[in-house]
Amino acid sequence: MSEPNTPKGPSAPGPTHRAAAADAPAVPRDASHAHRDAAAPDAPPAPREGPGRDASPAGPGRAASTAARDRILARIRAAVADAPPVPEPSRAYAVTHTPDDPDAVLDLLHENLADYRAVVHRTTEDGIAPLLARLLAERGAASVLVPPRLPPHWLSAAAPALVHDRAALTAADLDRIGSVVTGCALAVAETGTIVLDGGPDQGRRRITLIPDHHICVVRAPSQVVASLPQAMPRLDPARPLTWISGPSATSDIELDRVEGVHGPRTLEVVLLAES
Repeated sequence: MSEPNTPKGPSAPGPTHRAAAADAPAVPRDASHAHRDAAAPDAPPAPREGPGRDASPAGPGRAASTAARDRILARIRAAVADAPPVPEPSRAYAVTHTPDDPDAVLDLLHENLADYRAVVHRTTEDGIAPLLARLLAERGAASVLVPPRLPPHWLSAAAPALVHDRAALTAADLDRIGSVVTGCALAVAETGTIVLDGGPDQGRRRITLIPDHHICVVRAPSQVVASLPQAMPRLDPARPLTWISGPSATSDIELDRVEGVHGPRTLEVVLLAES
């Protein structure tokens, strides 16, 4: 026989307390309201108690905190006053573990992109238009989003309607678009990462996060580096950098992988051989 659904915990009265409450005289409704009103007069709340808890931002608590910080910093300055200058660390360390061979670097990028579940294609300038047309047709995209300065000939053979990005496009508008085609700023071979910096052939960050299918074109070898130490000097830290390693994915504590949680579920990378 199942037990009744009785409230549990400190706030749930037991049988004895419930019986006592039943025998207690009832409090008139008006008296209850009067008691509530008397207990809550229109007065400002009392200040919080405890050291340094002044309601004013510039009160004694703030002054005490500032004074303590100044004392600590003064002690540190005194302790290191006679310390010798710290030498600049050497920058002669190895910046890559990959052979200085463009073909080997490109092969490594291809391998690591595929390892992150990106679909990788290789083509030339003559083959990029038919390749992109085929990929969009296989995807069944009815429309494709185009950044402002994407080379026009890349999509010259594409059947889907071209939607040119503009600020008026909302997130809902972008969600209805089947695919997006962009260039990139760099690709890092050792990590299988493509980097976007919001350049003219890449567009706003949101256009590569909302559509479900992203095709990214990487010019090789000019946009391919072996390692992160080689990539950093070529990137502008003031630009909106997006680092992409495979399609959007996450895993729970049991390592069950779910793709498309916060970005495209399908990433296709075209390695475009430069003439």
